[in-house]
Amino acid sequence: MRLLLASVLLSAVACGGASSKEETAPVATLPVETNAERAQRLSHETIIIDGHVDLPYRLHHIADEGKPMPDLSVHGEEGDFDAARAKKGGLDAPFMSIYIPAELQTEGGAKALADSLIDSVEGLIRKWPQDFAKAHSPAELEANFKAGHISLLMGIENGAAIESDLANVEHFFKRGVRYITLTHAKDNLICDSSYDDANTWGGMSPFGRKVVAEMKRLGILVDISHVDDETFYEVMKISTKPVIASHSSMRHFTPGFERNINDDMVRALGANGGVVMINFGSTFISQTAIEWRARAKEEQARFADANKDATDEVKEANGKAWIEENPLPFATAEDVANHIDHVVQLVGVDHVGFGSDFDGVGDSLPIGLKDASGYPRLIEILLDRGYTEQDIVKICSGNLLRVWLAQNNSR
Repeated sequence: MRLLLASVLLSAVACGGASSKEETAPVATLPVETNAERAQRLSHETIIIDGHVDLPYRLHHIADEGKPMPDLSVHGEEGDFDAARAKKGGLDAPFMSIYIPAELQTEGGAKALADSLIDSVEGLIRKWPQDFAKAHSPAELEANFKAGHISLLMGIENGAAIESDLANVEHFFKRGVRYITLTHAKDNLICDSSYDDANTWGGMSPFGRKVVAEMKRLGILVDISHVDDETFYEVMKISTKPVIASHSSMRHFTPGFERNINDDMVRALGANGGVVMINFGSTFISQTAIEWRARAKEEQARFADANKDATDEVKEANGKAWIEENPLPFATAEDVANHIDHVVQLVGVDHVGFGSDFDGVGDSLPIGLKDASGYPRLIEILLDRGYTEQDIVKICSGNLLRVWLAQNNSR
């Protein structure tokens, strides 16, 4: 909402032989907000939803290493998310990623890990009730926002958590999961992955189609991040409700990177009524960063081949030394805004949102968006580019809330 200019006009008519000429006082105006100020205001007046934050698995990794758990109520030095930085940036509702590594699909334990990570999210809410609250519906999210609490939403990253039992879909719904990313780094029992060349199913499996139908029945969002192109188009054919890409960016800027989605897929998602939530990681945003990552992998392989007896510690040290000499060319917040622009140009402002992948993309976050305090900077850039405040509300949360409500209405 723009500030209105206020003006006061004073006039006086002279009496008793004085001139009848009207005199006017100078116009008094209130200062006009800069876009930086508007962005700060909007980030705290508007609900901000982020489609993907990998905090639960980061905490799981910390526990596995026997390190002390961080105090998530204060500004931390490690990781990308805590209550202090979220509040500074205006982040009200991050989807906590219940991440299942692909190896558990064969080793077993996927469902058990998912339940453990959900337990940990619930534990955060119990430990810091002044900061965090659960939200299993848009209404609960809004109530938490009014109360000044950060809603810890949940989405499972890798449908392998369902294992081979369709009843587990409802189990996770009852535990508060509101989206499921169908797969991750490898093909699973549900569908094929964009990172896997096996092409196990040629898209979705028969079991996967049952999973998507059960998700629709319950009101769980289908997330097509990580799936291969064939799976994406099959989901579009069988889904009668909007779907999301919880943390994906535009292949237009990263040709050949199938993990991102191409223009035709964006159009299909728009026609479906869905939302693309843009991943902030430099290697999702910038082709230059992708090429740098490929060179880093080549260097690791070259060193390993030339030093077959080297220990893992020596190999790791060589990798770190190479990165010090050849630092990652970080993307910028402006580059992230370019991806948002691209979606808007293709299908309009109703189909884009934020899906940072905080705590999931390592040290590759772009300049200006290094942690959960950075949303105002991205909003400022969008305002500079002519987005209205109504547009900003849609991008921050309105679009995802529309899709979420559509799922609930399907039940």
